Amino acid sequence: MTYLDRVTPVVDLTISRLASQRFLVDPISGEKFSRQTSIISSAYKRHGAILEVAIRESLRESNRHQVWREDAFKVSRAADQIVGQQSDEAYSSTTLPYGEAVRTLQIDMIAFDEADKTLRAYEIKRGNGAFDAGKIRSIRRDLTVTQMLLKSYGETFKLNPVKAEARVIFYYGIRSLPRPYSLIGAELNDHFGFGVYDLVETANAYFRQKLHDLLERI
Repeated sequence: MTYLDRVTPVVDLTISRLASQRFLVDPISGEKFSRQTSIISSAYKRHGAILEVAIRESLRESNRHQVWREDAFKVSRAADQIVGQQSDEAYSSTTLPYGEAVRTLQIDMIAFDEADKTLRAYEIKRGNGAFDAGKIRSIRRDLTVTQMLLKSYGETFKLNPVKAEARVIFYYGIRSLPRPYSLIGAELNDHFGFGVYDLVETANAYFRQKLHDLLERI
């Protein structure tokens, strides 16, 4: 099954849901433009999930990565309590044992690089707008606890990573966290040593065309 064979069903399902969703008619916009506005607004929100799938599936085309999504990454009390007590550099070298859970995180992509034995975790954002201060603090906190627990997490899967890194991908380039804790879409090819960005853009082009076709039918 090719890359697009794995990604296009997700796009097609999204378009189907957009086409059938209910909307409120605005007395100024009228039915046509109210529906178009509703579809476009929902498309922006749903595109984040498409990006997650597109990036994961693109990396599966590489012959050096194991890739998966983690829906229940365990965050320990010790990890939560240490946040705010160290420098960013210290967090990068701090490894805490994985297993205890006072809460869990959903991690969009975890990738183990067989070539350099590095385990990497990624939160994937569209990156086409700015977050408020509270959301940025939440993203940074979750990134920090993931960083400290990730190496031990990998060891529970017998991967024995030599290094672990947690990053946030702000795909369209508006970073809410600075380098090196963030990546943008144009940096993905160099970061992974593989044409991730090029493949993701084929999925984006497919979604864009399907969305435009839907809007033109209204």
